[in-house]
Amino acid sequence: MNSPATTRLSHANAQIRIAELSAEIRTHDMRYYQQDAPTISDADYDTLRRELEQLETQFPDLVTPDSPTQKVGAQASEAFKKYRHGAPMLSLANAFAREDITDFLARIRRFLELDADDEVIVTAEPKIDGLSFNARYEHGKLVAAATRGDGEVGENITKNIKTIAGFPKQLKPNAALPSVLEVRGEVYMPKSDFLALNEVRKAADEPLFSNPRNAAAGALRQLDPAITASRKLSYFVYGWGETSQQFAASQHGAMQQFAAAGFITNPRLQQCNSVDAIMDYYDALQRERAALDYDIDGVVYKVDRLDYQQRLGFVARAPRWAIAHKFPAEQAITTLTAIDIQVGRTGALTPVARLAPINVGGVMVSNATLHNEDEIQRKDVRVGDQVVVQRAGDVIPQIVEVKAHAAYGTPYVFPTECPVCGAPAVREEGEAVRRCTGGLTCAAQAVERLKHFVSRNALDIEGLGAKQIEAFYEEGLLRSPVDIFTLEARDAENLSKLKFREGWGEKSAQNLFAAIQQAREVPLPRLIYALGIRHVGEENAKLFARHYGDFAALNAALTAAANDAQSYAAARAELLAIDGIGEKVADALLQFFSQAHHRALLQQLGEQLTVQPYQALAPSSSAVAGKTVVFTGTLPTLGRNEAKAQAEALGAKVASSVSKKTDYVVAGEEAGSKLKQAQALAVAVLDEAQWLALIGKNIA
Repeated sequence: MNSPATTRLSHANAQIRIAELSAEIRTHDMRYYQQDAPTISDADYDTLRRELEQLETQFPDLVTPDSPTQKVGAQASEAFKKYRHGAPMLSLANAFAREDITDFLARIRRFLELDADDEVIVTAEPKIDGLSFNARYEHGKLVAAATRGDGEVGENITKNIKTIAGFPKQLKPNAALPSVLEVRGEVYMPKSDFLALNEVRKAADEPLFSNPRNAAAGALRQLDPAITASRKLSYFVYGWGETSQQFAASQHGAMQQFAAAGFITNPRLQQCNSVDAIMDYYDALQRERAALDYDIDGVVYKVDRLDYQQRLGFVARAPRWAIAHKFPAEQAITTLTAIDIQVGRTGALTPVARLAPINVGGVMVSNATLHNEDEIQRKDVRVGDQVVVQRAGDVIPQIVEVKAHAAYGTPYVFPTECPVCGAPAVREEGEAVRRCTGGLTCAAQAVERLKHFVSRNALDIEGLGAKQIEAFYEEGLLRSPVDIFTLEARDAENLSKLKFREGWGEKSAQNLFAAIQQAREVPLPRLIYALGIRHVGEENAKLFARHYGDFAALNAALTAAANDAQSYAAARAELLAIDGIGEKVADALLQFFSQAHHRALLQQLGEQLTVQPYQALAPSSSAVAGKTVVFTGTLPTLGRNEAKAQAEALGAKVASSVSKKTDYVVAGEEAGSKLKQAQALAVAVLDEAQWLALIGKNIA
C-alpha cells in the first residue's frame, strides 16, 4: 500500500491520491456493508481512512461531499421493521498511538480556544466488540430498541432486547432521568458463554460461531425472541441520544445516573486528566484484555464536560469530542497457496491471497487481501511463501510481510488481461489499480454492476441477492438492469417458471416480482447511484439530482454532451459549477453518457421506471437554513471552526469565498479582502454579536 500522506504532497498529487484512496475505500465499504464479502482487514481499512483524513486535513479544499470521511454505517436489514433513531448514531474517529491522543486533545483545545491552564478531563472505558443498540424510554418505560443500522435507521429489536437479563423494561421510580431518553450501549456475549454455546452446537453437529461478536449479533437479530432468550447475552450502556432535557453536567455523572436507574455500566469507566493518565489506562487495560470475560478491541475516550461536548459538536460521521484508541492487530504465520484475481463492477482487478487455514485470534483464516500489484511487488509476495497474517476484527486479514520465500517460488506477474473476459487490463496514470477494459461485455463487471444496481442504497430489491444475481446471469435470465423489470413477463411465457426452480416456490416467485414492482418507483438520487458510475457515490448522486431536478433534465443535458465538442465543454462547465463536484467526477459522468450502450440503457430504464424528482429535505426553522455564509477575520468569542460547525448545524452552507450568491459575511478583526468583496457586492455584513442574534444563540 502506498502511504504518501506521511510526506507533504503537491496539491495536484494530493488530489490524485485522495481520489485513489476514496475510490478504494468506497469499494471496500460496498463489499463490507452491501455484499457481506470484505476483502480487507479492519486494521488496513483504518490505515486507508487515516491517510485520507490526513490528506483532507492538509488540503481542505479537496474535501468533497461524497468523501468516505463524510459517511457512516450500513443499511438496516429488511428482515426487521425499520426504526428511525431520535438522534443519529455516529461512529468514532480512530487513534492508534500516543501521538494521536496528544493531537486529539490539542484539537479540542484549539477548537474551544482554551487557555493552557484550562483542564480537559476525559472519560476512558473499554471499547466492547459487540453490537450497538439504541433503547428509547418514555416516562421511564422501554418503548423501543433498535440496532445502529446506517446511523439514522436501524432494525427494531425491542422484543429481543427485553430477553436480556438485567435490561430494564422500567426505570427505577427514583431515577432522575428525562421523560424522553434514548440510551445507547453495546450487546455482547461473554466469552465463557460463547465457548459453552459452541460446545452445544458441536455436539448437535451444527456450524460453530467464529467469535463472540458474531454469536451476539446472530442472537440479537433473531426473528424469534425465544431463540434470543436461549442465548446468554449481556450489555453495557455507554451513552445516550435524544433526550427531552439535559440531565447531567458530565459524561461521568451521566453514567452514574444510568447505573442508579438500573442500567449496567462498565466498572472500568475512569476519568483521566492528561495524556500520561490516558496511556496508563490504555496499557493497563491491554494487559487485562485476555482475562476479561468479554471481547474488547480498544478504548474510547470522551470529553467529560457536556457543555464542551455541545460546543465541539460533530463532523459528518463522528463527534469531535470522542475518539477510539484501537489495540494492535493479532498475527500468525501460514503458507500462501495461491493468488486469485477478482474483477469488480468498475473493472478493478483485486488480488486475493489464498492461505493454508490458520487460527488468528480465535478465527480460522484462509483468505487475505493483497490490495494491488504495487503491494505484491513491494512485499515480494510469492506463491508458496511463509507469510505473516494480521487481522483486527472478523473480516478478511492482510499479509503484513513475507517471513520466508519458498524454494521454488518466483516473483508474481500481475495479469495484463482480464482473467474473466480476456480484454486488456490497463493502469491509468496516477492509479494504483489495474482495470479491465471490457466494460459490460465482461461477465464479471456485468454481474457486479447488477449486484450494485439492486443493492440497498440503490434500488433495494429484496430477493435479488448476490447469489441469485449470479445464478440468473449464468442462466441468461439477467444481462442488464432492464432485464430485471421484464423478468416477470418473460417468466410468464417460459414453461420453466421461477416457481419450479430448486429451492423456489410460487410464493418465492411472487415475492420477488412484488419487490421488483415496488422498485419501479425510484427517487432520482438512488437511480443515479444505482448506475454504478465510477466516482459517483451516494452524496455525489444527490448533488447531481439537486442540480438537475428530474431524470428527464439530467438525461437530456448529459446526452446532448455526446453530440459535439462544444456541447461536451458546456456540459462539463455546468457540472464543474456544482459546488462539491471536481474534474474527476464530472469527467466520469460525462464518459458514462458518452457511450451509446449506456444512453440506450437509460432510455430503456426510463420506459420501465417512474423516477421521482429530487425532493430536498424539509427546510430547518433556523433563520440561516439554506443561506450561504462566509466567516472572515478573528471573532471575539467564537473560534472559526466552532462558528462554521454552528452554522452548518443550523442548515447554512459555509463557503470559503465571497460571491453574488453569498447571503451573509460574518466579519471579525482583521477581516481583509473578503470584507472588501462583500462590500463591493453589497452582501450583508454581520459582526459576531449580530450573527449570534440572528441565529438566536448567546455565548456567556
